[in-house]
Amino acid sequence: MAKSKIAIYGAIGANVAIAITKFVVAGVTGSSAMLSEGIHSAVDTFNGILLLVGLRLSQRPATPEHPFGHGKELYFWSLIVAVLIFGLGGGVSFYEGIQHIRNPEPMRDPIWNYIVLAAAFVFEGTSFTIALKQFIGQTHGQPFWTALHRSKDPTTYTVLAEDSAALAGLLVAAVGIYASHRLDMPALDGAASVVIGVLLVGVAVLLIRESRGLLIGEGIRPETAREIRALALAHPGVNGVGEILSMYIGPDDALVTIDLDFDDGTATDQAAATISTLQREVRARYPMIKRLFIEAGSPPESDGASSREATARRTPAWSREHRVRRMED
Repeated sequence: MAKSKIAIYGAIGANVAIAITKFVVAGVTGSSAMLSEGIHSAVDTFNGILLLVGLRLSQRPATPEHPFGHGKELYFWSLIVAVLIFGLGGGVSFYEGIQHIRNPEPMRDPIWNYIVLAAAFVFEGTSFTIALKQFIGQTHGQPFWTALHRSKDPTTYTVLAEDSAALAGLLVAAVGIYASHRLDMPALDGAASVVIGVLLVGVAVLLIRESRGLLIGEGIRPETAREIRALALAHPGVNGVGEILSMYIGPDDALVTIDLDFDDGTATDQAAATISTLQREVRARYPMIKRLFIEAGSPPESDGASSREATARRTPAWSREHRVRRMED
């Protein structure tokens, strides 16, 4: 979390300086693209503050009302950030661009635009480099795009997405301003603003998609579940593994439940030892699984009293007591 904060602080610092400069120059030169860039940087600044709020709230301890903690606070606030990028960043830039196309105004003293764009590119590039280094340090050797898709830390990929959009937006603004001035076509400046708006909307949609999946209960990857199943089946006495249920409740905090089916006649102490060993193996291989619940025994497919008797014979007493306590709770 501390490393995530470094990337966010870097982005906020860069965006505050850039936003102020862009707004001043937009007022001096009358550039629509520069005004859109100023709005973009202002929204990014506010978004960074919201991500810090989400980080702080997500670290609150568990309570009786929230027994699994508040890790999903971060996912909620990252969704709010994505919505702001969509509405304030993309929507306002698009609107401003359309207005400038409909009522074009000649640009005044464009040299200031180039100076600010160059400075902004340096600042945004620095912020992007900090975020990229933080992210690469968390990939554990995975390919970049694979790691980005699998990341459950919205602070990292949100800052990366924002900085990438900012760098692309700066290039679009530079092309629009140059073409507008060179060809004496003020409407091209507005067209650049529209392109920046579309770019921000696209980034926002991708971030909303990621946040939605995590908020509604995204679980561990299918290949991870298959590997856990293989670990369980490798133990003597385990003849079956039920459905593995899982859910991320924080960037590095996954909940996993496993139902093991043991051979008939398996002793209670043997089943307990197997479960204890499996817990150590799973946690050692997958550190993000911090809440692991394993139950032993599964009822046969027959019905009636014979089914209940068979279940009682096959399910260790400690497991039956655990299930009873869960039902009473």
